[in-house]
Order: sequence, then structure tokens, then C-alpha cells
Amino acid sequence: MERVNLLVREMELAMDDSQPFEDKDFKLPYKVGVDLGTSNIVITVLDQDDRPVGGALEKAHVVRDGIVVEYVRAVTLLQEMKERLEQRLGTVLYEAATAIPPGISPGNVKVITHVVEAAGFRVIHVIDEPEAAAKVLQVSSGAVVDIGGGTTGISIIRDGTVAASADEPTGGVHMTLVISGNLDVDFAAAEQLKHDPEQHRMLSPVVQPVIEKMAHIAMSYIPQDIETVYLAGGSCCLQGIEEVFAKYTSLSVRKPDNPLLVTPIGIAMSAGRGGL
Repeated sequence: MERVNLLVREMELAMDDSQPFEDKDFKLPYKVGVDLGTSNIVITVLDQDDRPVGGALEKAHVVRDGIVVEYVRAVTLLQEMKERLEQRLGTVLYEAATAIPPGISPGNVKVITHVVEAAGFRVIHVIDEPEAAAKVLQVSSGAVVDIGGGTTGISIIRDGTVAASADEPTGGVHMTLVISGNLDVDFAAAEQLKHDPEQHRMLSPVVQPVIEKMAHIAMSYIPQDIETVYLAGGSCCLQGIEEVFAKYTSLSVRKPDNPLLVTPIGIAMSAGRGGL
């Protein structure tokens, strides 16, 4: 996991637009990933050796359970992010890969690709979200559980390839709703509490039933011979979620320091030429 944490940390630094872009002899052409999540839109850029070049993240609720619910806003935000990133990197980003929750309908896949294309990219690859995470985690055998804002995706990896995938509509939004109801605060305030690491210990007993439900969902798809679960996705940023999973599943559970960026980096890894 040390290698993964180093890669994610390098991406965090590359995404810091308060610092000037530093060309580190990156190998062109760039590879670009676009992640349209329930809570965030993320663009990641890698060079041909999978070294982090740059990226952008915007909080937005334009997707729900893998379905684009605010098409125009999604396109507008992604287009603005793309333009800012291009200006910072001094290059045009032509092509990108994007990702979907496993098992969504072909119609919804088309809508997601249409958003990315309307923002100015040519979509060259579409990958399942847990499979993208597995690329970064370099899982040879195990289960990747990607918990986003609206869905929990599960991929079973055997011999380094995806043997099976599934997706269930439970994610970070459900945690927020439970926090909102339990503490009698509105959704925005509950979301803010959830993202504050100093509040995680207080929130742990409140959201534990939701996490246990996610673990139960994951276990219903994980074969008995799988020994390790790898956590990814923004909702796994909640401190202690890996402990609940380990206790509930009795499996070895591994989580990177910043699970939010694992899948977006994996999406970029799956892309080909992204810019010149």
C-alpha cells in the first residue's frame, strides 16, 4: 500500500493549483481520466509512465446512483474544469477515459459519455469504477469495494483480471442522510460534518449501521476463497470504515490514505492518448 499512497500523494501535489505547474520531463502524450461521481467531478492527468501531471476536483451533485440528473450543469462544470486545467498545463486535452458503476444500463452509459464529449473530450475508453481502482491497487487476487456517494461497486479480481462485478445503490449520501436525521441538521450541514476528520470519532456510532450494510452487500458478492478486501472511493475517507469492514467480514481489509483519488487515477491509467 506504500506505493499506492505515494502515487496518490503525488497526484494531490499535482492537483494543487496554488503552485505553478512544474514540467518534470513528462512523457507525452498525456493520459486523461474523467470521473463523474455523485459528490465530485474529478479530472486526472498522467504521463505515459503513469506519473501524475495534474488534475482538478469540483464538488457537485450532478449524478445520482450512476445516473446524470443535471446534464447541463455537469457539462458546464466539466468544461470549465477542463479549460482551467489546460491553461495550467499549457496543453489541450483532447481525449479521455471515463468510468461507470458496474451494471448500469447502456442508456445511462451513453449519457455519461455524452457529458464528457459535450465538455470537449473524445471518449476513448469506458471502464467499471472498481476495475479502475484495481489498476492502481495492483490487486492480483481479492475484492475491490469502491464506495462512492451514491453506489457501492464490487469487483472480484482473480489472476489480476476482473472475474465478476456488481453495484448496489448505497453510498456516502446514505451516511449523510443518517447523520442529518440523527443530529437533526440539514443535509448540507451533515455533509460538512462527514467531511471533517475531527468529527469522525463522534460520527462513528451514528454511521456504523450504514457501513455494516455496505459490508453486508459486499460480502454477498465475495466468494469464500477471497481473503482480502481493498477499499476505494470517496466515502471510504471516513476514518475507521476499514475497521468496521474487517470486524463485519472477518477478512483482511486494506485502505489507502486517500481513497478518493484511487479510482480517478485508475481511469486515467486506462486511457490512451490524452493531449499533445
